[in-house]
Amino acid sequence: MYNTHWQIIDIHESFLSLSILIIAQLSADNTVMDHAKEKNMEKLINNAPFALVLVFLVIGFILLIKGADFFVEGSSSVAKRLHVPSIIIGLTIVAMGTSLPETAVSVSASLAGNNELAVSNVVGSNIFNLMVVIGVCAMIATVEVARETIRRDIPLSLICAGLLLLLGIIGLGDQTNMTLGHFDGVIFIGLFAGYIFYMIRIALKANKEGKKVEIEGGSDEEIKLISVPLSIIFIIGGAAAIAFGGDLTVDAASRIASDLGMTQTLIGLTIVSIGTSLPELVTSIVAARKNEVDMALGNAIGSNVFNILFVLGVAGAISPMAFLTENVIDIVILLVFSLIVWLFAWTKKEIKRGEGLIMVLLYVLYVVYICMR
Repeated sequence: MYNTHWQIIDIHESFLSLSILIIAQLSADNTVMDHAKEKNMEKLINNAPFALVLVFLVIGFILLIKGADFFVEGSSSVAKRLHVPSIIIGLTIVAMGTSLPETAVSVSASLAGNNELAVSNVVGSNIFNLMVVIGVCAMIATVEVARETIRRDIPLSLICAGLLLLLGIIGLGDQTNMTLGHFDGVIFIGLFAGYIFYMIRIALKANKEGKKVEIEGGSDEEIKLISVPLSIIFIIGGAAAIAFGGDLTVDAASRIASDLGMTQTLIGLTIVSIGTSLPELVTSIVAARKNEVDMALGNAIGSNVFNILFVLGVAGAISPMAFLTENVIDIVILLVFSLIVWLFAWTKKEIKRGEGLIMVLLYVLYVVYICMR
């Protein structure tokens, strides 16, 4: 149900600290055995036939997506047993599910030193979420836009993208420019923590005042209660699947890029970002067919904000990332697309079929451009 007076955006990357601690531990363990396993997997992918590499990429996507589902279900059940309010579970654990794949890919790429893929995956995912997911929804059913999305969320997403562009160019705290380094990552993580605190605070305040707060997974009925042992299995197994799926996706994507003569940036902007965003696209199409797309734009904007603040924050804090000219251009394009969507939303407080078609066509033109450059 849609409330034009109040809407809390779906925070896709929030409260990922627990998952990242587990994922980082699983991915960054420097024992000889783990190192040998990673080398063996990379060697297997590099020596495999191209068709089999494509299969590995699909398996990586499946592990990322299903691992995220299991991790969220187990974590939500534990949080509910600890009497964490459902609204906070919805704002944090449940909301992160669709964005854990992007997080795993960028962190895995950063750990492997494949930083071009780490940046392009996030920027490509943001553009896809904004232009394709929302565009397709609007082509099926009119997307209503909440006042808070227009006045708060879209401007914030523009600020975050602008900050990414600025920090990437000047290399704050780094010896060279055009670098997104450790200090930049710490800044993003700090902003992420502040924004999470802010969103939880206003959500709890609104709930206390009796205002309608719609949050995905934010009701008792939507949170499944499972046994503690099974919850632990889901959490550990889900995190392991995410970590392994991230490594597999990065290795397979790198091999595909090499065989097809594509840059890591291009593969991240297209195949990887689209693959990790497919669950959100499918979910949005199903919701649109049921005419339940009230929070669609706010969800996409929230996802974009946290992709920048958290995903790139963690990746940058782990390993400095070279900032390429292509990254600068792509972020400028993201800013332009965001302004266009803001204009569409501002005029009639909704995005209709014609505007959705324009958004999808703009994305197609963008893909053609990055393939030709």
